[in-house]
Amino acid sequence: MGYSVKKISDVIVKDNDGKNQIVLRANLLKGASLTLRAINHPLRKAIVDYLEENGEKTVTEIFVKLRTEQSVASQHLAILRKAELLNTRRDGKFIHYTINRDRFKQLAGIIEDLS
Repeated sequence: MGYSVKKISDVIVKDNDGKNQIVLRANLLKGASLTLRAINHPLRKAIVDYLEENGEKTVTEIFVKLRTEQSVASQHLAILRKAELLNTRRDGKFIHYTINRDRFKQLAGIIEDLS
């Protein structure tokens, strides 16, 4: 097996007769990896599950329900926002959080393509 690079972000793996190819887009893989790492935490999983079951919630509703401190919940929400797993909506001084379903679908597609 050999490899060649078309673009910096692509790695192409071919078998000996050059027929089968796997094109890995490093930027997509890196983004997916960071997203999976962002969600791979018990409290962040609980936040996602809570929002999935209950819809839009504020940070106050989230930290009260999950019985954690506000600062801890806010730090974990920031990680999920940075990974684009959550959408936010500001209403005065309150920020409302919802699941970013498009991002989860995109992530599921990348994982399916790799399997």
